[in-house]
Parts: sequence; structure tokens; C-alpha cells
Amino acid sequence: MGKRKAYTPFSTSNEAGVSAAPVEGFIEVTQDVRPTIDTGFVDSKGKWIGHQTSDTSFNIYQKDIGIANGNNFITPAQNPDGTWPLDMTGYSDLFLAIKPSSGGNYAVTAIMGPADVSFANLSPVNAAATLKGAIRRNDFDTALVDSADSMTADVWNIFIIQDQLKHWKTLQFNIVNNSGAQSDIETAFLRLV
Repeated sequence: MGKRKAYTPFSTSNEAGVSAAPVEGFIEVTQDVRPTIDTGFVDSKGKWIGHQTSDTSFNIYQKDIGIANGNNFITPAQNPDGTWPLDMTGYSDLFLAIKPSSGGNYAVTAIMGPADVSFANLSPVNAAATLKGAIRRNDFDTALVDSADSMTADVWNIFIIQDQLKHWKTLQFNIVNNSGAQSDIETAFLRLV
């Protein structure tokens, strides 16, 4: 859209002190419509902060072999370079995908990451402790403890966890095989803003 005429209640004759509005109270107004893309901002310390976006695929993956009935494993493990793979800073929701080789019940608990990975600037943390928080409540309660969920063998069983784990910096899951048989278990994660 280029130029157009728009009504102005404050014409040059009003500005000059003439109390009566002019018969033709229109002025030329230039209007330019320009698209913008908001990719982030500069914080108070001058550091560029980009906007967080949802993961587009399950990019945090782990496979645990031969987990006996009644035994547990922790996922995800720390990256070989020492970085932490499941950081929920800026994310609200999480897809958790589990693919067991043996169908049956599995228990899933959200836990704190390892002691040698700091939570922001705090270290050591209470490693493997069940996460607790006051999420829409007035007291601290467990963030996610699912004592038994039936899963189908050899397919991805996908669950969404909304709000309860958002912004956790060092997130892990303790998964217990209660299927009645030994199982190879694959896990994958996808974070959503």
C-alpha cells in the first residue's frame, strides 16, 4: 500500500487558531507495510538471546541392552563431550518415546541429572533424586512418577509431558522394567516451546 488520504482533526487552520474545521480535512499519509522477523533480543548485559524453537525431530536418543525384569536404567546419559543432552530451559513440554523389546509394564520417574553436571551455577546437585515442585499447587510434590505404564513391544510408545518439567536444566528419567522379561529399551526425546 502506498499513499492514501486520511482525515485529520488537527489541520493547519486548527493549528493557526481558527476554531472551525476546514471543509476538506484530509492529508496525504504514506503507509508502508514491512514484514519483520523476531529472532531474539539483546539482554541487559549486551548478550544476544535468540528465541527458543521446538525441536523438529527426536534428537536425543539412547539404547540400553538387556535390562532384566525388575531392574532400572537412567536416560539420557551425559554426552561424551561433557555437555548435558536434556536441558529444558526455554521449553514447556516434552515428548518421551520408549521402544522396548518386551511388552508389559514400565515405571517412569523424572529425576535430577548427575552430580558432576551443574544446575545453572550450582554443583553438586542431589543426583537421581525424584524431581519435586509446586506446579499449580501450594506444596512441593513429585513432578512425574508413573509407577506402571503398559507398553507394546518393538514399536515406539510416545508420551507427552506438559508443563510439569518445563525449564529443568539437567533432566533424566529412571525407567524400571516390570514387563516380566529381559528387555532392550530405546528412548528418545523431543522438546516443545
